[in-house]
Amino acid sequence: MGGQALPGASCDVLYVHGATFPSDLSVFYRLDDRSWADSLNEAGYSAWGLDFVGYGRSSRHETVDAEPLGRSDQALPQLTAVIEHLRARNGAGPIALVAHSWGTVVAARAAIAAADAVAALVMFGPILCRRSTDSTEPLPARRPITVWEQYRAFIAEVPADHPPVVADRHFDAWSRAYLASDPQAGTRQPPAVLTPTGPQADILDLWRGRQLFDPTRIEQPILVIRGQWDSLCPDDAIAGLLGAVGSRIKRDVKIPEGTHRMHLEERRHDLYGAVNEFLHRVLG
Repeated sequence: MGGQALPGASCDVLYVHGATFPSDLSVFYRLDDRSWADSLNEAGYSAWGLDFVGYGRSSRHETVDAEPLGRSDQALPQLTAVIEHLRARNGAGPIALVAHSWGTVVAARAAIAAADAVAALVMFGPILCRRSTDSTEPLPARRPITVWEQYRAFIAEVPADHPPVVADRHFDAWSRAYLASDPQAGTRQPPAVLTPTGPQADILDLWRGRQLFDPTRIEQPILVIRGQWDSLCPDDAIAGLLGAVGSRIKRDVKIPEGTHRMHLEERRHDLYGAVNEFLHRVLG
């Protein structure tokens, strides 16, 4: 766990990363000398980030078998342990969860399992249950992900007639930091970060129509926020989620000209501002 503690913070905000890169490459990554964590600090919150086993600063899996590693069942106790640690540190104060992509599955499950500790839930670019694939292709336990694969993910959803939403200089610097997140990346050809496939297996289950958490049991204020071009967050799936959640406070925000990785794009400051506004409204 890493963090940017703010003396006198009104709340601790814990970031939960997605399937392919850790917190240092997302909430703590500075573009033009400002990160999402900096924005949270400026709003009066301490910012923390968890790297699940297999990512970033965390340990790597000691044994590798044939099954995908790092599924939400394995990630959930890691997240709840960090929530307990932060609550011990802040005198049982409130924790807000801000999660991205596959991480929203783990965060939603934690909001249910630790309902007394989690005061608010932000789901950024959530992967939700819907019927869109019948794929049964087996996955390895881990797979290497190259810079080129990451680059394709950054550009895939941007319309062909629209300028890039990530500057080349930003991606060049980010890609170097990405490879540095795995000390063994340079030993592979081409260089690649070895990544658990459990999140991918969870996503495939969701897209086969298997629900991985019960939205009716989410009672905290919830914000679902996504980019206009995020193809992983269709409107009907978002409407289904918000229609089912038990919370009385629920908000859906769609930011123009953003993709699934909007937190590293030109419209990132709109994302930061909308999240801060929601947290101020529900936490004070």
